[in-house]
Amino acid sequence: MKTTRYFQATRTRPDRAVIRDEWIQHIIDKPEREIVQADGRVRRWAAIADMDGRYLRVVLLDDGETVDNAFFDRGYTP
Repeated sequence: MKTTRYFQATRTRPDRAVIRDEWIQHIIDKPEREIVQADGRVRRWAAIADMDGRYLRVVLLDDGETVDNAFFDRGYTP
């Protein structure tokens, strides 16, 4: 999985340290929803069963494969 330096830095935060690589890969491969931003970045969401169905948002660069951010999106509604 390709990642940005920003993503690597945010992984050290306690609220993001619990996010597993396999969850991120699952969202990259099989998102429940996807939105392409005006700058070309791609936002993808999916529910994570191991986290009581909370939605994880993964933000990819415009190449569609490099992870720039991943976090549990408290404001997302399916």
